[in-house]
Amino acid sequence: MTVENMTAQKNSPSMASSKTSCSSMFEYILINYRWVFVILFLMPISVCYDMIWYLRSYVVFKMNSAPHKHDEKVKNVQRQVQEWITSGKENRMCTARPGWQTVSLRQGKYKRTSRTIEINLIDVLNVDTVNKVVRVEPLANMGQLTALLLPLGWTLPIVPELDDLTVGGLICGVGIETSSHKYGLFQHVCEAFELVLADGSLVRCSREENTDLFYAVPWSHGTLGFLVTAEIRIIPARKYVKIDYEPVYTTKDIVQRFSEESKKSENDFVESLMYSRNEAVLMKCKLTDDMEPAKYNPFGRYYKPWFFKHVEQFLKSGPSTEYVPLRHYYHRHTKAIFWQMQDIVPFGNNPIFRVLFGWLVPPKISLLKLTQGETIKRMYEEHQIIQDLLVPMTQLDAALTCFHNELDLYPLWLCPFTLPYVPGFVHPHGQQEEMYVDVGAYGAPKVDNYEAVKTTRQIEAFVRNVRGFQMLYADSYLTREEFREMFDHSLYDKMREKLDCKDAFPEVYDKVNRKARE
Repeated sequence: MTVENMTAQKNSPSMASSKTSCSSMFEYILINYRWVFVILFLMPISVCYDMIWYLRSYVVFKMNSAPHKHDEKVKNVQRQVQEWITSGKENRMCTARPGWQTVSLRQGKYKRTSRTIEINLIDVLNVDTVNKVVRVEPLANMGQLTALLLPLGWTLPIVPELDDLTVGGLICGVGIETSSHKYGLFQHVCEAFELVLADGSLVRCSREENTDLFYAVPWSHGTLGFLVTAEIRIIPARKYVKIDYEPVYTTKDIVQRFSEESKKSENDFVESLMYSRNEAVLMKCKLTDDMEPAKYNPFGRYYKPWFFKHVEQFLKSGPSTEYVPLRHYYHRHTKAIFWQMQDIVPFGNNPIFRVLFGWLVPPKISLLKLTQGETIKRMYEEHQIIQDLLVPMTQLDAALTCFHNELDLYPLWLCPFTLPYVPGFVHPHGQQEEMYVDVGAYGAPKVDNYEAVKTTRQIEAFVRNVRGFQMLYADSYLTREEFREMFDHSLYDKMREKLDCKDAFPEVYDKVNRKARE
């Protein structure tokens, strides 16, 4: 919910009397002046944290010490699992990583009663340019990975997006945004996984080796074993991304043009930002080593406008073309956390603020979660929605209508991705590859009748009816039966039984459903 909306709500007649109490005044200050704490404390701490993190990663990689330490750390995971076995398998296992460190909105209640396993696996292990793979540990993140790969002349096939998204989260939890109309989801550019299983053994799986496990790991949320290594495909990097901005002014044209461009292999990336029911900017992007100096715009620099605001101007100015550095494009939504920074620091896109403090943006999502407190947490639960829903491209028009009627929330983020038909939790309903769209809704709905649970349930029903999928980092109110209807459990159930996971790990549903989280 925006600060302005919260302020209006607090100043309404129905709330006037409550503001006289100390608790209401404290709540008012927390909500309307939280930006003071964010600017003075969270943003500087976030910068220091990132500097130490990236410096450590670079030094470890250059000293070539990560592979040796990796083996020791994996053995430590195995040792902890063996201790769980010898202690009588009391309580199921999960990672000891605190819930506030994840991008998911909630902290899992299951961690309070589970046997927690320390997994300190945060490094990039090896870049193999011959076989075109990078071998990484699960807690390495996207900012760390691109900062290391790009100077070496390599990159990931898909768009990494937010810096703090981890490899393990994108594989096992299937986070947000990292998708491609050419390559699919993050899991589809992975070549192999290594896991520590419930019996303490270390197993490698790929398309050729332990195939069932390889296809069952994505979306499994750590309920088949502990992911300790991933091998990810890489491709040669280019210096720039050429972006063609195309404003569109009717829903019909938005759906048509977005679908057309998503089918073109010559486009390396495609996305669209919708600013109203009938206004959007379509972006067609191509990797290149050449650029026109007059059209060069390094919009990732700290003093530049937030990306979603920069794109919005093309609705008035018309079609345009820009060339941007590759890493700037990759992390274009990071500064403003898409557009949620405007709810935290409402004047954050002001040129004066950007020049003075833009280099500190954004505060880390994990620190925002850790310090939000019960009052802000409750307000956001009641008045905001953060969801990514995956729907077939053929249902995009219906999806946009559903989101408009249920939320009236803009911007909306549209990203196409190819979904191949392979075994696992998520695949097309038919027996062949299909194009899907990730519809991202982040912010405060403007409909008068918004109710968090009721509205989310209605959107979930729509997505389930069109054979779509809900990203499970967000609140899910699906019943167990509805969850099994949305996601194919056949291979997952088979592997759970084969690997003796029943007493070792909870099921996915018991980790992601809203009732399992705070």
